[in-house]
Amino acid sequence: MTEKYDVTVAGAGPAGLACALSLAKAGWRVAVIDPAPETVLASPSFDGREIALTHHSRDWLEQNAVWDRIPSGSVSPLITARIETGQEAPANNSAALLFRAPQEKSDALGYLVPNHLIRTALYETVREENRITILSGKGVVASSGNRDEAITLLDDGRLISSSLLVAADGRFSRIRQMRGIGAIVHDFGKEILVCRMRHPEPHDGVALQWFDEGQTIALLPVADDGLPGHLSSLVLTLDPEEIGILKAMGKEAFDADITRRTQSRLGSMNLESARCTYPLKTVFAHRFETTRLALIGDAAVGMHPITAHGFNLGLRGQEILCEEIARGEGDPGAASVLRGFEKRHRRATAPLFAATNGIASLYTHDAKPSLALRKAGLAIAEKLTPLKSLVTGFLMDRDHAA
Repeated sequence: MTEKYDVTVAGAGPAGLACALSLAKAGWRVAVIDPAPETVLASPSFDGREIALTHHSRDWLEQNAVWDRIPSGSVSPLITARIETGQEAPANNSAALLFRAPQEKSDALGYLVPNHLIRTALYETVREENRITILSGKGVVASSGNRDEAITLLDDGRLISSSLLVAADGRFSRIRQMRGIGAIVHDFGKEILVCRMRHPEPHDGVALQWFDEGQTIALLPVADDGLPGHLSSLVLTLDPEEIGILKAMGKEAFDADITRRTQSRLGSMNLESARCTYPLKTVFAHRFETTRLALIGDAAVGMHPITAHGFNLGLRGQEILCEEIARGEGDPGAASVLRGFEKRHRRATAPLFAATNGIASLYTHDAKPSLALRKAGLAIAEKLTPLKSLVTGFLMDRDHAA
């Protein structure tokens, strides 16, 4: 049995759902395939990830009736981004690199929102769109494309025929592998532990990225929940063995360990959530398209988490794809459409991917020459106003132009 749609989207994560929504609003009939059951897609569990939404991403969510489905009390404005290196916290801001929004434009660089709430809001919106069919609990067994159509075989034996297959199935995409597209995979040999911590001192909307010796710590501001104290998201990067020990540690010992690691900057730290862990690997596909196939989200570019901007790039990728489809001649999977998408999305992501990996490699290498270079680099960058303005513009992405 073969089912026909205009476009098939494999993967019901944020990028895939956003793409399906954009396509449906443009008039296309879309099938969304995901191996997770509907109960999981409708109510995804907390995964520890806080997404730093740019102004452009927030605007897109507002324009597509998604933003109002995110509880306003869960949104934390990002007022300042602070970058440090070395073991000791600087006595003043001279040894830290600071980014703030220009006051004439906004009081916030962006907005930190829990990933699972973004996914929930997107799914609720997609469910109400009658041009979208969600095939939950279904995996992709095989994928192929020819001059006229993309064929997708599901694990229940069904065949899905469409003009275009969009792979949004993660940085270790099976569809990308099935279709013979390789990828640059940078394995940092580290793991990340993410969780929420409660502490007595306010974070004041500051996102801290601290390249300490032997560890990398991020503390991201989380909206208060009405209980005593304040909340931050801890993102801790260490060797896998150390991460395993921390994940298995009792709460009291874990709290004491994290308080020590953060040098009591925000006071005593107390665990408030599950501890989630992820391997630290970045991915950049050799190609973002082939016959009747486009890669978006982490399937195309899996960024280092120090930017917290993976969702923004995934959102931008599906926007570029939909813009190229709209510029085409009525065939969403036409070779000319996919070539245009490939060119624009690669231009938008390749420099950022390379720069982020380079910075992360330098700032996690603890040899003495690197330590000195790291400190000197931050001091110089803090004084370079044009550079800071450029980075601030990227973080905000407020005046985006295609």
